[in-house]
Amino acid sequence: MDVTRRQLLTTTTTAAVGGGIALAIGAPSASAAPSHGDAVGGDYLVGCGIADMTGAIAGQGMMGYSEADQVAEGLLQRCWARAYIVVDASTGSRVVFVTSDVACLFQSHHMGLMAKLRKKFGSLYTEQNVNLNATHTHASCGGTAWDFAYSLAAYGFKKNSYEAELNGIYAAIVRAHDSLAPGTITIGRGELHDASRNRSRSAFDLNPASDRRHFPDAIDPMVTVLRFAQGGEDVGAITWFPTHGTSLTDKNRLIAGDNKGYASYRWESTQPGFVAAFPQTNSGDMTPNLDLVKMHPSGPTHDNKRNCALIGERQYLAGREAFDSARPMTRGGVDAITRYVDMSSVQIAADFTPEGRPASTTPAMMGAGAVATSTEDNYYSQLSFLKEGMTNPLVSSFGGDRRPAVPQRFRDMQAPKLIMFPLGLMPPAPWIPQVVPLQILRIGEIVLVAVPAEVTIVAGLRLRTVVADAMKVSMDNVLVQGYSNAYTQYVTTPEEYDAQQYEGGETQFGRWTLSAYLQEFQALAAAMTAGRRLGRGPAPLDKSAFQPDLLPPVPPDRPLSGHRFGDILTQPAGRSRVGQTVVAEFVGAHPNNDFHTGGTYLEVQRRDQDGWVKVADDNDWATELHWRRPPTDAAASVVRIEWTIPPQTSGHFRIRYHGDSRGADGALRSFTGTSRTFVVG
Repeated sequence: MDVTRRQLLTTTTTAAVGGGIALAIGAPSASAAPSHGDAVGGDYLVGCGIADMTGAIAGQGMMGYSEADQVAEGLLQRCWARAYIVVDASTGSRVVFVTSDVACLFQSHHMGLMAKLRKKFGSLYTEQNVNLNATHTHASCGGTAWDFAYSLAAYGFKKNSYEAELNGIYAAIVRAHDSLAPGTITIGRGELHDASRNRSRSAFDLNPASDRRHFPDAIDPMVTVLRFAQGGEDVGAITWFPTHGTSLTDKNRLIAGDNKGYASYRWESTQPGFVAAFPQTNSGDMTPNLDLVKMHPSGPTHDNKRNCALIGERQYLAGREAFDSARPMTRGGVDAITRYVDMSSVQIAADFTPEGRPASTTPAMMGAGAVATSTEDNYYSQLSFLKEGMTNPLVSSFGGDRRPAVPQRFRDMQAPKLIMFPLGLMPPAPWIPQVVPLQILRIGEIVLVAVPAEVTIVAGLRLRTVVADAMKVSMDNVLVQGYSNAYTQYVTTPEEYDAQQYEGGETQFGRWTLSAYLQEFQALAAAMTAGRRLGRGPAPLDKSAFQPDLLPPVPPDRPLSGHRFGDILTQPAGRSRVGQTVVAEFVGAHPNNDFHTGGTYLEVQRRDQDGWVKVADDNDWATELHWRRPPTDAAASVVRIEWTIPPQTSGHFRIRYHGDSRGADGALRSFTGTSRTFVVG
């Protein structure tokens, strides 16, 4: 149901909001060709590509919970970049859409990729028409940002993981480009009601009834699917649905794509060669931990790994159902527009604030509610005396009424937030990006509002409405594409901000952060509709020059005393049954010596009449690789491989481990360890 911007932005009577916002008018947009409303269905070239982007699986911090003690100890599933390119065959206009199995798509990824694309493709793929976004798995590699707020927990920048992620995104785009061919795009819709809950209901309930009536269960159940085909053969799908990538929780130490990675794995396992992405939308307050138990994330079960699979399975099934019922789109063509905005100092017109008076954003400030963590998604809290909802005055733990070193005007503009870390003012440069790209992409009738942050469902509703009004399209066709092109934490409504729950504490640029986005995206949408461009805006800050890694170098490998690399320490049981977990332990080497990109650290093999055949590897949900240092030797490694036997499995099997040792001379030497044969059945 469509609602007016007045209904969304006001809780009391204010002046009517119309379309009369002044726009900065520049030259006609080079990024967006005129719309072709009759160019539907088969007037496209489409291409899909997928590439491995798995970084360090051992010994380095993970990203998502920003906990220094969450250090990777192995691999559950590989992380992937999935790319889609759509070209309007009648005009040559094109867009690129990439979803990556990482916690956040950082500005380091965005800026690094643009240089690589420019070198290979010239001006074909640029920051104007390329959208990069993250699934927001909290089980990905840490230390890949140029922003200290995000790399600090990993003890600095991790070049090896950063390059693995960047190269994976780039490879996926190249493969999508190389696969371009005449094709069709159809659209499917559905709803999913049992894969998310609102983890910040007290803040949600502060929104006006006109907002809340859109979400009777305080969740956004909308599922939207684009179905890609070439020559009548399905080649890919994009399934949008909002829920956090926190099923595996902060107790997890294995790299994985979490529930959305599982959903992609399920679909791609049933259709080899098919590329299935599950991007986020406005998932800021949506948790997959359905029980909503504070400091004990759970639901649907008390087993976090099983929950990950269940929530992923539900997304997969909902996506397949919408995919199977997909219909031709009513509008064709593609379009894109991007502009950089300094979110630390946006002057906001009265039309975009609930109070109906001008406002401003401030440099980034993190609140106490953010440091207290999201209690529905975490087992641990770094500072347990901090609680969600904590507001000024300063608690006694921080000296009673002493004030932090933040200018009074910023304290007033950020109120009622209890400011813990003034990230935008910290030396040597802001600890999070403040000049960020805002982008709108259109693929047929779908419009993506690309926000460099996590957006709550009501904040998303208001953004969608503003853009739909400006473009004169149905709000159902407008989606918030969160986690896009950079990362600046959260966006709540002003009403939600006042509660200073976790999401409000993480809303960095103050109470009117959403109001600033509403104003800027309204201008972008109006410019796109008119075929104008607003200019690039201020240049983003390149922080690549000073990126220290505070971890000591990994020592050269040596095998356990009395053993050689690849020796087996623990053999599988001679006979096992379906549902049991088979275990083999090997004398290993540090997994970060070689990420085995596009390959595998392990294989489960079955013997048939022609020899040994691989039936599982390190990307299968049924396998786990665990790495550890033995207590007696800080340069040795033990690698434990687990395989939980799937249904309908029988025969003779063995487990193989592929490792790479690094000597004192720096040279790598590959080796393989093989278990004895065991019987299943």
